Amino acid sequence: MENREDLKSILPYLPLLLRSSTLFWPPQVVEALKAMARGPDHSRVDSGELLFLAISDLRNCLCLSSEPLAPSTPQGYALFFDELMPRVESVKWFREVLPVLANLLLQFPSLLEAHYQNADFIVNGGRDEVRTGLRILDSQEAGIVFLGQDLIAALLGCSLFCLFPFSNRGAKYLPMINFDHLFVSLYEDYNQKQENKIMCIIHYFERISSYIPVGLVSFERKILALEDHSFYVSSLNDDFWSKSAIPLCRFEVHNSGLIEDQSSGAIEVDFANKYIGGGALHSGCVQEEIRFMINPELIASMLFLPCMEDNEAIEIVGAERFSNYTGYASSFRFSGDYVDRRDVDSFGRRKSRIIAIDALCNPRMRQYSTKFLLREINKAFCGFLDQSKHQECKKLLEEKGCSPVLLHMTALTSTERIEREQANELTRNSGKDCLSVVEEDNIGIATGNWGCGAFGGDPEVKTIIQWLAASQALRPFISYYTFGMKPLQNLDKAAQWILSHKWTVGDLWNMLVQYSMKRLGGETNVGFFKWLLPSVYGHDVGIMD
Repeated sequence: MENREDLKSILPYLPLLLRSSTLFWPPQVVEALKAMARGPDHSRVDSGELLFLAISDLRNCLCLSSEPLAPSTPQGYALFFDELMPRVESVKWFREVLPVLANLLLQFPSLLEAHYQNADFIVNGGRDEVRTGLRILDSQEAGIVFLGQDLIAALLGCSLFCLFPFSNRGAKYLPMINFDHLFVSLYEDYNQKQENKIMCIIHYFERISSYIPVGLVSFERKILALEDHSFYVSSLNDDFWSKSAIPLCRFEVHNSGLIEDQSSGAIEVDFANKYIGGGALHSGCVQEEIRFMINPELIASMLFLPCMEDNEAIEIVGAERFSNYTGYASSFRFSGDYVDRRDVDSFGRRKSRIIAIDALCNPRMRQYSTKFLLREINKAFCGFLDQSKHQECKKLLEEKGCSPVLLHMTALTSTERIEREQANELTRNSGKDCLSVVEEDNIGIATGNWGCGAFGGDPEVKTIIQWLAASQALRPFISYYTFGMKPLQNLDKAAQWILSHKWTVGDLWNMLVQYSMKRLGGETNVGFFKWLLPSVYGHDVGIMD
C-alpha cells in the first residue's frame, strides 16, 4: 500500500485491521454489517434500543469492550430513535438509511485503500511534494489532508456506531469523535437544542443515503513559523506590529445576518476551541458547535487534528452544508434541508473556506496586557495569512523600512503551494501573467464576535485585533457580523472615522496598546471606541484630532 507512513500514524485511531498491507474488518463485523445492509427483516435492527445492541456487538468484535462508552449511551439512542423521532420517520430510517450506512461501512476499507493509492496524485499528478494522505497532523506539523466526501461519510458512520478506539486519544491531545456523548447529553439533560443538534446529524445521513457526494474536502494545519524549522515562534512582537506601515483594509459592518450566509467568497471564521469542534459532540451549542452540525463533514477533522497551539490555525476548504437552522445556544433548532450551491474548484472542493482560530478563554483583565494582545493578534494573523502574497508583503515591508520578522516566515503553506501551482498551470495554458491569476481570487475575511461569548472576551478589542490581523495579512476586506451586540452598535461610524484618517496597522495597534494599558491600570473603564471617539459615543475623554 502507498503512503505507509501516513497509514502508520492514523491506524491506531481507526477500527480497521491491517494484514499484508491490506485493511479489513474482522469477519464477524463483516457479517453483522451485511445483515444490516439487507434491512431490518434480516438484521432485526428496527429501533434505537436494538441499534445500540448491534453497536455493542460490533464493538465487542473489534475488542473495544475494554473502552466502555458513557453509561447512558443506550438510553440516549433509544430516546432519540424510539421516542423523539416520529414513528414514520423512524421506520424509514431503519428501512432505508441504516442499510446504506451499513453498506458504506463495508466499503470503508476499500475507500481508505483507494484514498492512499490516489493521495499522491491529487496535486499536480504527483509531481509536487505536498503530502495529502490521511494521517495525524501533530502540533507544530504544518500539513494538509484531502479526504473524499464518500470517505468522510464512512468515517462519520463509524462515529455514529461508536467504533473508533479512544483510550490513547488523550495522550495525543485529540478530541473524541464517537457520538456516544452526543446521545448521552440528550438523555441525561434533555433539552431541545441537543435534540436538534442530533437532528442535523441524522439529516446528513438521510441525505447521503440517497446520494453520496463525490467531491473533496481539505484540512490544513497552518503554523506561524520561522524559516528555521527546528524553532517555531508563537508571536510576532510589539515592535513588529507598532511599526507596520500596512494600510488598514476595507471594513464592512453587518448588524444582521450570519457569517455562513455571506456571499462574497470570504474566508469564514470558526470561533474555535483549541480542540477543534469544541463541544460539538457533547452538549455545546454556540458558534463552532452549530457550524459542525450544519456542516457535519467538519467533524472528520476531530479524528486526526490534535489541539492547536498559540501559533497555529486550522483551515478547512470544501465542507458541504446540509442543514438550515434558527436560534442560538438553547434556542437552536434544525429547520430543514439546505442545498449548498457554492461553486467547485479544480480539486472538486466547494469554495467554502473555514478558518478555525481559538481565542483566550475567560481572559478577564489579562486580555489587556500586551502579552495577551499579541497572543490574540498573532493567532488571528496565522489564520488569515495567505502566504501566496508573501512576496508582495515583503516588498511593502522593505519599502517602508518595517521590521523584517515577516521576511523570515516559512514559504507557502500546503494549500497555497497547491493554488500557486494551479495558477502556474493557468499561466502555461492561457499565457496570462501568473501573479494576476493568483490575485484575481481577492478573498476577504467574514467574522464576528470571536472569543466574546462563552469565552468572555472584550468585543471592541477583539474587533480591532481581527481588523489589524486581516489588514496585515493583506486581505482586501473584513466583513464583520455584530449579531446585535450593544457595544458594537456604532462600529460602522468608528471604522469609517479610522479609515478616513488613513491609519496604518501600526497606528491602530499603538492606539489599542495605549488604551489597554490605561484599562489595565484602572485609568479608564469605558470601551475602546468611547475612549477613542468621544464625539461619536458621547463621552468626555478620548483621542480625537
